[in-house]
Amino acid sequence: MKNFQIIKALSSSSAVTGKAKDNSTMFIAGGTNLVDLMKKNVVAPDKLVDINGLDLKKIEFLKGKVSIGALAKNSQVAEDSAIKEKHPLLALALAAGASQQIRHMATVGGNMLQKTRCSYYYNTDMPCNKRTPKSGCGAIGGANRMSAIFGASDSCIAVHPSDMCVALAALDATVLVEGPKGKREINFTDFHRLPGNTPEKDNTLDSRELITAVEIPDNNFTKNVHYLKVRDRTSYAFALVSVAVALDIKNNTINDARLAMGGVAHKPWRLTETEKFLKGKTISEDLFKQAGHLSMKGAKGYGDNNFKQTLGENAVAEALAIAASK
Repeated sequence: MKNFQIIKALSSSSAVTGKAKDNSTMFIAGGTNLVDLMKKNVVAPDKLVDINGLDLKKIEFLKGKVSIGALAKNSQVAEDSAIKEKHPLLALALAAGASQQIRHMATVGGNMLQKTRCSYYYNTDMPCNKRTPKSGCGAIGGANRMSAIFGASDSCIAVHPSDMCVALAALDATVLVEGPKGKREINFTDFHRLPGNTPEKDNTLDSRELITAVEIPDNNFTKNVHYLKVRDRTSYAFALVSVAVALDIKNNTINDARLAMGGVAHKPWRLTETEKFLKGKTISEDLFKQAGHLSMKGAKGYGDNNFKQTLGENAVAEALAIAASK
């Protein structure tokens, strides 16, 4: 790790100003991912802007929505009684992520910005277009068991690692950001990017912008929800495939549905076609099997990860069945 300078921001505007002065400057909050990347020399900022002193930790239930500050800890959100009651899918997804110790340090904003855990990205001796543009993608033709089956490109087949973000994508969240040009809002499903020809760009943030909050609109998904995470071990492991399901069921009929997957794409993968297919139908095991099959439409494996297509199909069906049974 190279030497770096650290400054403490006293306000959102001063944090933005501090970062805008130098392209090699980065924000730091919990540091659960960034510090690891710095230790491995994957990133090497000259300056860090410490934003932990900003007033961005609140969870506020406002008219028609809940606002979650970007510096709220993952554990704080997951254990909040009102979040569990009104947005249980988010609480379930957060509880499935990392370890309890990391959830006590990791922030909501940092969770959104965490980098892929693709081994080629972390190994600076290997080619990786995300880390070093135009150097190649070692995972294509290499060890790609954890890699994407949706939305990948010839430049990158890495996946986004977050559990929380899968739930936020399913719940139609909005990201609030602040930058030199002022404040703006981004639909959560538009926040993260597919790799295309610029896999080094993980999201649609301007490099000088700061995430200040995430908002979730009120909904009827308070009972029939489930977050299914399939992984190699039950603690501190990233998803091979995950599924976030939220159903609004009345008289055995699905009035509304939200589904998203993790571990399968460069961003949380919203299953909008499956949602439309489920609406208005009577719940049944056969219906959920059909939904699982439909959800894999367009999936493509790269060798070691071919199993994800079958795993994903079964995981969607299982997650739907569990959610519907509650």
